[in-house]
Formats: sequence, structure tokens, C-alpha cells
Amino acid sequence: MRRLPSAFLSLFLALAPANALAQGKIVVFAAASLKTAVDDAAADYRAHGSGEVAISYGGSLSLARQIAAGAPADVFASADERSMDEAAKAGAIRADSRVDLLGNRLVVVAPKAAPIDALAFDAEAFEQAIGSGKLATGEVATVPVGEYAKASLTKLGLWSVVEPRLAMTSDVRTALAFVARGEAALGIVYATDAAAEPAVKIVATFPDDSHPPIRYPFALTTASGDAAASFLSYLKSAAGRAFFARQGFSVIP
Repeated sequence: MRRLPSAFLSLFLALAPANALAQGKIVVFAAASLKTAVDDAAADYRAHGSGEVAISYGGSLSLARQIAAGAPADVFASADERSMDEAAKAGAIRADSRVDLLGNRLVVVAPKAAPIDALAFDAEAFEQAIGSGKLATGEVATVPVGEYAKASLTKLGLWSVVEPRLAMTSDVRTALAFVARGEAALGIVYATDAAAEPAVKIVATFPDDSHPPIRYPFALTTASGDAAASFLSYLKSAAGRAFFARQGFSVIP
């Protein structure tokens, strides 16, 4: 299995929030799969004069550990419960602010120009589709999409087939980019990521019962103030939820 370097992302996460803090912005640490929707929501929030928002995206568990270590974040938006739980155990989030806001679906994508349009969940189909290439997804140990992928592939009897061919990345959008550029034959990402990238197409959707429910918990950090609370309230409002629904997330009532 090939693990891809994440030094650039780590440097960005280390520097961007500090710069934002100095400028008095609300700092959000968010799962990479939220990028399109949260960027749009933050732009709308700013356009209505409600405040500036700086956002750092990455793998949820990595972000949780940075927050627990004292990174200057105000809001944490995770792609799984485990990462939020880790931040909570470290006393880094306000428990009363935690809310499961969104759901998602797990899909297999291929480059838009690939000859395959539908992929069966069997060993022969995956071997033929991957060929001499790679299957890109998030790092199993630290990126939720990788965990969901392993759970699904294991239940479907395919983990041993694809494990030697995995290219594991630091976040889901990096895996998506590998497929979009044709550097991976297949990728396992979220349906919302596929919707954000015109250079890929969905060739299979995993059964919902093949992995734990995909839930996105949001919470304020213990270092946050009133401005961050207002932004989280906006994300939970009808106006904020509309951006997530537009991207294809299921919005939890």
C-alpha cells in the first residue's frame, strides 16, 4: 500500500489558523469533504456582514488531534463520530454545542473518460477495473472515508482484493483529485465529493448497511466565543443547511 505525503497540508493547517486568529476571524477546522458546501456557506455569511471565516480542511482525526493539542480553532466539523469523540475526551469541545448535522453516502468513482460505467461488487469486477493502477481513498487509520471504505469492502468480501492496490491519502479530496487526474483507476469517496468534481463519475454506490452510518457532528471548541456560536447557528439554520443540501448531503432534522 502506498501512503501519500501530507507535509504541505500539515504546514497549511499549522499556519493558516494562526494568521486568521491574528485578523480576528472565526477559525473553522472541517473535514475535507465539506469544502464546497462550507466555502459557499462562509461566503454567504460574510456577504451578509456577519463576520469573516477562515477554514482549514483535512482528515477529521488529524484535525481533532490538532484541536486537542491547542490549535486555535473555534468550530470543528467532523466527518465521523470517532474524531469528534477524541476531541471531546480531550476536553477540547463544548459538549452542549455538539450536533449531528449531516449524512452522506459512500461511492466508487472513476475518471470521466474511463470505459467503465457500472461496477459490480465482486472481486473480478474490481480487479479488471483497477488493472495495473491504484484505488485511491483516505488513510484508514486517520481519515473517516478510509475507515468507511475498509468496513464496506470487508463486509462485501473485497478488502483482501483491493488492499495491495490502495493509494491512501491524507483526506478525501486528495483521493478525489487522484482519480480526476487519471492517476488512480478508481477512488472511494463520498457522493458529495463526486458531485463537486466534473472530471469523475460514480460507477457504484455502497449499500448503506455495509458500513457504519456516515454522520457529520459539528461543535464549538472550548476556546470559542460568541462569534463562533453565531456562525454555527447559521450553519444549523435553514439558510446554512441549504448549502449542504445543494451539495447532496442529507440534512439531519
